[in-house]
Amino acid sequence: MAGSFHSSLITSLLTEEPPRTTLASLATGFPDVLMVRTGLVSATFRQLSAEEIISHVQQATLDGIEWGGDIHVPHGDITRAEEVKKHTQEAGVQVAAYGSYYRVGVSEESGLSFNSVLESAAALEAPLIRVWPGDRGSADADDLFRNQIVEDALRIAAMAAKENLSIAYEWHVNTLTDMLHSAMTLLRKASHPNLGTLWQPTSGVTHNDCLSELTEIHDYLDNIHVTSFVDGERRALREGKAQWHDYLRAVETNGKTRYALLEFVRDDSLDAFREDAKTLKNIVASL
Repeated sequence: MAGSFHSSLITSLLTEEPPRTTLASLATGFPDVLMVRTGLVSATFRQLSAEEIISHVQQATLDGIEWGGDIHVPHGDITRAEEVKKHTQEAGVQVAAYGSYYRVGVSEESGLSFNSVLESAAALEAPLIRVWPGDRGSADADDLFRNQIVEDALRIAAMAAKENLSIAYEWHVNTLTDMLHSAMTLLRKASHPNLGTLWQPTSGVTHNDCLSELTEIHDYLDNIHVTSFVDGERRALREGKAQWHDYLRAVETNGKTRYALLEFVRDDSLDAFREDAKTLKNIVASL
């Protein structure tokens, strides 16, 4: 084990980009525990109450929930955040993240302050806040807009760090993470120990290219949104089981705990959710 540690250390020192260090590893002095946990993005079931979602996640024996800032834990509603935290914890479920709708470089001027997002996340005791990198795709972003995103990203990362919370970009079309090159440019320019990214497969990107994305963003990667689409249509996760095994296997190798969170299911069906939850647990168990 000592030889392996020293080999990893030498490799790290020789790379152009040093591995990202999380707040947890800075606090302990040791790498984060190797693990992939399972969970659900609450936005999958906007039609259900938070209490109903907790019950279904508990019954499916998933580990955690990313609580959305639009419906279930509205930005700035501290009382509701505390209630949802209490109910989640009492059910033996973890708060995996706070899925905010804060758009970096945009939302402050449009009426959503990051301070209200941060207060809700802290009351929820979420370890991580999801944010959106801008409101336009990389092809439509000029240097001025990109610099605006970088400046605000560093500002909110510093604010979150004071609360021992991390920030992660949504990986999504019509944002600066819509293309790998754009995402990596943003991550490197707005470099902060607790600023990283989520990931999900983008429609139209091949399996091999998805694996390449995961390799490239490896040191910045936080949680993963688990989706299953074929030609834009939601499908059972079991149809993409082999691909998702590859994806999760690729991200569980740097000693960091991450959540693989189901997001959207066929026909918004609870039966489909239960089936996908079983598939996800089987994938994680096989890693």
